[in-house]
Amino acid sequence: MRTGATGLRGFDETAVRFRGSRVRGLVGGPRDGDPLVLVHGLGGVALTWALLAPELARTRRVLAVDLPGHGRSDPLPAAPSLVPYAEHVLALAAHEGMLPADFVGHSLGGLVAVRAAIRRPEAVRRLVLAAAAGITSSTRVAERVLAFVGWVQPGRRLSPYWRVIAKSDLAKTIVFGHWFAADPPALDERAVEAVLSEINLHTDTDSAWRALTRDDPRADLRAVSAPSLVLWGAEDNQLPLPDAFEYARRLQAPLRVIPDCGHLLIVERPDACLEAIERFLGV
Repeated sequence: MRTGATGLRGFDETAVRFRGSRVRGLVGGPRDGDPLVLVHGLGGVALTWALLAPELARTRRVLAVDLPGHGRSDPLPAAPSLVPYAEHVLALAAHEGMLPADFVGHSLGGLVAVRAAIRRPEAVRRLVLAAAAGITSSTRVAERVLAFVGWVQPGRRLSPYWRVIAKSDLAKTIVFGHWFAADPPALDERAVEAVLSEINLHTDTDSAWRALTRDDPRADLRAVSAPSLVLWGAEDNQLPLPDAFEYARRLQAPLRVIPDCGHLLIVERPDACLEAIERFLGV
């Protein structure tokens, strides 16, 4: 899956400077295709979409973004909320002439996409929330867990060894078990690369998790006018299934639950995710 400098076959690197910070992404697909913006989760990068983006780009113009402080995007000078993250994603999409667009967001990226839809309703046509953060993640328990993970930074320590991890069922179980994947040994090398290989590029994920724990979107979801789909792994132990029902109820949106699947559904069950996204958005 790694070709050239971008890590996504057929994709080119793009960037724009917005309010003093450079935000970077990967763009591919036919220029006249319907625009689709992909927003990764906390600690992820544009490459996290490696198993989905090239398939979606067969018919769509696809932009996968590195959120501020993640991958090759600059950190933000101040991020009291997730709104600046949403604004930087919108700025890069506008730079590419891709607004209005459909948005697919995973975990933190789902909540960033929600904030984009509320901030600029004319810019977000439809919304797919894949294991979206914002409900369980706004609790004090989640804040303590994220603070500990931010201090230890296990992903940064593991990133250089992703090839070794990809070759060992035991290592994959240790790294991805319980919190991330329902069946870690089933993750292939492409999936492990997508999740781990660029984590060591991050410059500031602390600001993102702090903003995340302060952001409970439930009271604001009535302001989302974009038709939405909620997509969730049945065995997500990080953001449990009741969160999915809460999003679906408040957005009056259909819910698609993927069996035998954990939090990293976009790499654990990419075929099921692709089918659900294309069915909702139209191929």
